[in-house]
Amino acid sequence: MPMGAAHDQWRDISYLKCGNDRQRAAFRTLQQLEIIEVLRPYGVILAGTIPLEIDIPGSDLDLLCQPDDMDMFAELVRCRYGDHSAFRSKQQLWDTIPTVVAGFETETFPIEIFAQTLPIIEQRAYRHMIVEARLLEIGGPAARQAIRQLKLDGRKTEPAFAAYFRIPGDPYEQLFQLYDWDDRRLREAVDSRIWIIESV
Repeated sequence: MPMGAAHDQWRDISYLKCGNDRQRAAFRTLQQLEIIEVLRPYGVILAGTIPLEIDIPGSDLDLLCQPDDMDMFAELVRCRYGDHSAFRSKQQLWDTIPTVVAGFETETFPIEIFAQTLPIIEQRAYRHMIVEARLLEIGGPAARQAIRQLKLDGRKTEPAFAAYFRIPGDPYEQLFQLYDWDDRRLREAVDSRIWIIESV
């Protein structure tokens, strides 16, 4: 990770069926909503904490998409899911990129849909998840447990990673910059706790 075929592992949610209780529940919820099939034309990928097994009670299912026509996409989401509890949807510019953010509640999970004209593998939420997955692989079970506890204590995901791995600066920007680091460089920084991240 993150290059090449490694992206494909996140496109098929069947891995959730063999996961922990929350992951299996997430799979059932997504299947019941038929939301993966509905959003498949937009390259949908489940991102966030549940794929990484660092979710806490209340964590949502984050679905990333890439539509060409934002108005049509927003209307599709509204038509299919607008009758669900606490439905909301808005279009805006996010870092100058046309974006649709929509969401609603189910009995098991909140659902968050984040769509940009930017390819999903270039979107910040996706790149954050890839970097976090790589850091968890290096840090092992202790890192996963500690980060989950930091989240239970009230920290958001990216600040929790930055705190545990002692990554300085803005955690959202720094994790984004780490996406292009190779495995050796990332592991050396984790082991030494010395992070030299160039700003762009």
